[in-house]
Amino acid sequence: MKKTALACALVCAVLLFLDLISKTVVFSMDIHQTQYFLDFVRINCHRNEGMMLGIGNKSPGWVMDLVTALTGVMIVGIVVLFFTVFKRNKPAGVCLAIIEAGALGNFIDRVCLNYVRDFIDVQKILFIPGYICNVADIYIMVGAVVLIFIILFIGKGAVFPLTKKWREQAKIEDAKKAESKKEKKRKDS
Repeated sequence: MKKTALACALVCAVLLFLDLISKTVVFSMDIHQTQYFLDFVRINCHRNEGMMLGIGNKSPGWVMDLVTALTGVMIVGIVVLFFTVFKRNKPAGVCLAIIEAGALGNFIDRVCLNYVRDFIDVQKILFIPGYICNVADIYIMVGAVVLIFIILFIGKGAVFPLTKKWREQAKIEDAKKAESKKEKKRKDS
């Protein structure tokens, strides 16, 4: 467990460093590209005073103070999840480290600057609206999607285990738990 925790802490630290450096470099150069690369994405410095992907950009200050406080609670909650619910699930632990890096990156911006530095401007594609984000937002989105996939499909503890082996292991463990409950009930009565 200690090695996994250290590895995940290192992943989080490296990703956080990359996020903060990318924001610092792009904003120090004050880049505002007019052309989209491959008609899809461009670099465009933007001070996001709202939430992720610019949601709530016109919110009053107290709302954003509340969002900042809730983000702090979420950051602590992710650490708690790592050491409790997902303590034996290494892939989930890595996903939590990735999400944590993104949350910390945006939290640091919000606390130090009162806004989040966004610069990855993605053009509207089909039914997906255009948005502007940063590397931390990408960490959060990718980490959350992969974590959900892991919870649903990967390992014997998954909601819908993908492999026959995992399904069989889950059935064996469920049978052992049921037998243990019956045994406890017999002892109690």
